[in-house]
Amino acid sequence: MSEENGLICAFRLDGNGGGDAISDWHSLSEGLSGYSHWVHFDWSADETHDWLKNKSGLRPLIQRALLAEDTRPRCTVVDDGILINLRGMNFNSGAEPEDMVSIRIWLNASQIVTSRQRRIMAVQDIGDAISRGQGPVDTASLVVMLSDLLTSRMEPLLDELQDNLDDLEDTVIADTKRELRKELTELRRRTIMLRRYIAPQRDALRQLANSSVDWLSQIQRDRLNEVADRVTRYVEDLDVIRDRAAIVLDELVNLLTEQMNKTMYVLSIVAMIFMPLTLFSGMLGMNVGGVPGEKQPWAFLIVSGLFAITVAIEFWIARRLKWI
Repeated sequence: MSEENGLICAFRLDGNGGGDAISDWHSLSEGLSGYSHWVHFDWSADETHDWLKNKSGLRPLIQRALLAEDTRPRCTVVDDGILINLRGMNFNSGAEPEDMVSIRIWLNASQIVTSRQRRIMAVQDIGDAISRGQGPVDTASLVVMLSDLLTSRMEPLLDELQDNLDDLEDTVIADTKRELRKELTELRRRTIMLRRYIAPQRDALRQLANSSVDWLSQIQRDRLNEVADRVTRYVEDLDVIRDRAAIVLDELVNLLTEQMNKTMYVLSIVAMIFMPLTLFSGMLGMNVGGVPGEKQPWAFLIVSGLFAITVAIEFWIARRLKWI
């Protein structure tokens, strides 16, 4: 599978799981005429815009949908075909998986056209399967397989989020650290980003399975409903992770607040003890005449004793008031 001038791959489907590859824009229109086919391209390339507008024969509404920059999962029936936007995990180098990549799809009984900007591994898997003769037999099977592959790649990341949250919960219980707040906040951010796209994808797959087109068989509709059920479970898992992370974060904040209150309490007790002593020592250290015991050798012992008695009285008062 190559990507030259925006065309990533194109196949004439033979109806048996295989197909003939077409590698350039020049032979694309003639090579696909009269065959069930799949065309996949990079929507950001100029050649793609030219082919869609001048040679594809698609309605302007469909062209705009395939070239849209910002998309959310959706499913819309247009005449005898379906427009559907799906999202998949971003496994490109240097990217975060939760920064999901979008694929725009137009399909009818004999044609499926897909577009993306960033690489989608599920698409490459389908292209490889067609090359081996083990791919989809028609356009409906292709979109079912694509939906299944996109969904299958979500589960490992959700398991990773669950494991990370379990580790954070154990750490909060065993050893409270301020750095955990940042980790919990990051986990909640990732969860929210994933749910933002996965939840609408569930609805889009449901709409696709229940669409009125007659070229989707009952078996294909059942498979789409099964994939939608899996996505529903993933959405529920994300909701649980988000809620658990919020509870763990609240518990961490409470523990940190309790630690701070204990520290402030100890400092308050220390301040209570030393404030009278500081007052007395300040008065006795004034550089003025008349300070008692200034020239007596036993005065220091008496002052130290008075300090000790004062501390004892303060402790007695604090115990009586149940401050300590």
